[in-house]
Amino acid sequence: MTKPLGFDTLQVHAGSSPDPATGARQVPIYQTTAYVFRDADHAAALFNLQEVGYIYSRLTNPTVSALADRIAALEGGAGAICCSSGHAAQIMALFPLMSPGCNVVASTRLYGGTIQQFTNTIRKFGWSAKFVDFDDPDAIAAAIDDNTRAVFCETIANPGGYVTDLPAIAKVADAAGLPLIVDNTSATPYLCRPIEHGATLVVHSTTKYLTGNGTVTGGAVVDSGKFDWSASGKFPSLSEPEPAYHGLTFHAALGAMAFTFHSIAVGLRDLGMTMNPQGAHYTLMGIETLSLRMQRHVENAVKVAKWLEADSRVDFVTYPGLESSPYFDRAKKICPKGAGALFTFAVKGGYDACVKLVDNVKLFSHVANLGDTRSLIIHSASTTHRQLNEEQQVAAGAAPNVVRLSIGIEDAEDLIADLDQALAAATA
Repeated sequence: MTKPLGFDTLQVHAGSSPDPATGARQVPIYQTTAYVFRDADHAAALFNLQEVGYIYSRLTNPTVSALADRIAALEGGAGAICCSSGHAAQIMALFPLMSPGCNVVASTRLYGGTIQQFTNTIRKFGWSAKFVDFDDPDAIAAAIDDNTRAVFCETIANPGGYVTDLPAIAKVADAAGLPLIVDNTSATPYLCRPIEHGATLVVHSTTKYLTGNGTVTGGAVVDSGKFDWSASGKFPSLSEPEPAYHGLTFHAALGAMAFTFHSIAVGLRDLGMTMNPQGAHYTLMGIETLSLRMQRHVENAVKVAKWLEADSRVDFVTYPGLESSPYFDRAKKICPKGAGALFTFAVKGGYDACVKLVDNVKLFSHVANLGDTRSLIIHSASTTHRQLNEEQQVAAGAAPNVVRLSIGIEDAEDLIADLDQALAAATA
């Protein structure tokens, strides 16, 4: 048997080969909207999903497909689709599963924009979300009802660094016959592969660590290919003739690739949340160094978190890579290569001190992003989570007295010096 390729090899080679027309070694940017059919039969076969190929770039594009294949390989999935943003990826993940009146059971510890999307925006589709403390599997099971169609969480929650016990949550989802959707943006497949812990679908904001340089937005949905969409009758878009695609029964016809092809043929076709090929190219280049960057991200995060924890101007640090964290042991199990580089810390002086802190950093960039090679800082309560009430902010790990850090790949000593002078100004 041929030995499976290692992660470092896959991040460079998966989904790509020399261009057959020119021999180009890097994946070309196929900047085109449409593709010429060989003849009428070829066109019909493509539209019938009898042959894999390219029709129109709202659906598929060779550059974007290369990225989807690479991300699927890194996550250990059967297939993947790429789309315009992480938020788009969340809708794309839910779209084949939901219908009016259905709900998703979601963790209370999610990115503020996700909580907003699940609380308000998805209601316009007739969907709803129930938010539950995912440290309590019994509460998750109790929240699931006949109209629940998915369970949703993050591997390492943004912003607080909470680590989800994925095997325990997967057990609850499996018992209910439901897919588990895991946002793996903060961990990346280098630190955690949720499918190996029981996830059905994995979503990413490729904007973050996968691209790694703060240049483009994007999202991805990876399907494990392991879920039986026909077992319960709860997922008719996949298990029954799909009226939106001339009566094709996706699961019966396409098996493990049913979700991926439905997301292309129906989801991208009708929702149009398409990733552009140039953006895909930037992300492909970023992924080539993912493991190297993540190693440095984690190394720096540990140093900065330990320094902050020992500083008298700081009340607490939420980094799960610290032995003092209640999630330290869980992080070792779920993310054995490191607990990521995203965490918060509480500044003595509360809200006002946090605002002064972000106004006084010089090396850290005050931006609404994470996962960049540059170190980033933000006061979530006044920005990304300001649409939530204080109770929701606290539950999400974005209390008014905490600041979120995304630790980059600079010299850790320089990052510590910058935080030192900013804390001095904030707590003077």
